[in-house]
Amino acid sequence: MPSRPDTSDYLALFLNDAPLMDVRAPVEFSKGSFPGAINAPLMNDEERHRVGICYKEKGQDEAIRLGHQLVAGDIKAQRIEAWRRFTADHPNGYLFCFRGGLRSRLSQEWIREAGLDYPLVTGGYKAMRRFLIDSLEALVESSEFVILSGRTGTGKTRVLQQLPNPVDLEGLANHRGSSFGRQVTPQPSQIDFENRLAVAMLKAHHHVGGPVYLEDESRMVGRCALPESLRERMTEASLMVLDQPMEERIRIIREDYVDQMAANYAERDGVEAGWLNFRDYLLSALDRIRKRLGGERHNRLRHMMEDALDIQQRTADVAAHHQWIQALLENYYDPMYDYQLDQKKGRIVMQGGPEAIIEWARNR
Repeated sequence: MPSRPDTSDYLALFLNDAPLMDVRAPVEFSKGSFPGAINAPLMNDEERHRVGICYKEKGQDEAIRLGHQLVAGDIKAQRIEAWRRFTADHPNGYLFCFRGGLRSRLSQEWIREAGLDYPLVTGGYKAMRRFLIDSLEALVESSEFVILSGRTGTGKTRVLQQLPNPVDLEGLANHRGSSFGRQVTPQPSQIDFENRLAVAMLKAHHHVGGPVYLEDESRMVGRCALPESLRERMTEASLMVLDQPMEERIRIIREDYVDQMAANYAERDGVEAGWLNFRDYLLSALDRIRKRLGGERHNRLRHMMEDALDIQQRTADVAAHHQWIQALLENYYDPMYDYQLDQKKGRIVMQGGPEAIIEWARNR
């Protein structure tokens, strides 16, 4: 079977979810890589640090010589074996380093010595990152956006995912966008978030086309910041407002923030530790908005929440959570949302329940 050539077709890589093997050091990978990329480093952080110092002090030849000394014998065999497993599992993938230079070509050479041919991405991480930055800016400028808004608990994300061409900002940021929005798994780095967003926008443009539907978000989704250019376009875009009765909103919030989060913590940490961490998650989320609630209202809501958690722990009954959820919606989230929506009235093109919103978007 003939070997595949190296590639600089970054668009095809991202549109097709090509498997990517990142041979940069773990510290580089942790700062940002690409959706689905796997870290299989040529050098660990300490080895990379030592080679970098040698390069600055003695030049490239000495740095290469030191690198071969550090990554030799069993260490080299282990690295090659990790690459061999990746290539076997992902025969249509590619490897890359920072600039598509020495590290990726050395990795490619060692893989070849093991009897395999595996292509690399020319230009490496730096070129792919620049491609995504430029693509995102161009798509933000040229795309039509429609924003899905609605009071807290209306199930906007659930409806968004049924629209013709959605980009789920909260899903990309792994955060629901409020004080209670933290997930059991960590958020991506800012660079990872931007890369995920760029890839999602490319797919929305090339695979589907037409208006891009986004959920109404503030500048920050947890700790991930939306690009300023996107925020500006979102503040000008047409607005759909999702309505739901209070009873349904309470049910959705309880499902998302009580039922599902309790199950997620139990799955991650075990029953006992998971319960304690879930309890802390809810109470600390309420505590984070204490100043905005005011001391008296915060204390009243906290007692409701603690009582509901005690009942849930004893009996597994979650109905008591409805009391604090409704009070928080009526006395905090709804007045804040209504004030914000009043500033956007001129942009509203559709308002209604989930079925009406979905039908309107699909019939555009």
